[in-house]
Amino acid sequence: MIIDVLTNSDRYRALHQGFAEAFAFLRRPDLKDLAVDRYVIDGDNVFAIVAKEPGRSKDETQLEIHEKYIDIQLVLNGIDDMGWRPKSLCRLPAGEYDPEDDIRFFADTPMVRQPVSPGMFAVFFPEDAHQPLIAEGQIHKVVVKVAVGRR
Repeated sequence: MIIDVLTNSDRYRALHQGFAEAFAFLRRPDLKDLAVDRYVIDGDNVFAIVAKEPGRSKDETQLEIHEKYIDIQLVLNGIDDMGWRPKSLCRLPAGEYDPEDDIRFFADTPMVRQPVSPGMFAVFFPEDAHQPLIAEGQIHKVVVKVAVGRR
């Protein structure tokens, strides 16, 4: 897991070949004006999801993991109090892995909570179980999905 501000995003470009395209999209000057939708950046290799969703309580959500994609979550408005726990320490699966939606949930408790404010991003790798959208009020964010192995 990485948490930082968008102005530092160039530091992470070398971590994955899709990160340069992902962070270029997240630095678009019109990002806050984009409609809630899915935006193709590089086919199924890199794409973005612009979302405006009501925040939830810690009890209403579970930790989630993804196997095929790395999440880069940039908060545009609101404060997302994200939870984190290493996937290797998750012991309470709440269902099977869904390969179509690339998601599996766990009922474990996050070991770390980090408020992520506008202009900050979090990167979650497949080994990072995470619990997003913990907030009061609406969260406006962009999640860029970067394929672990380019297709």
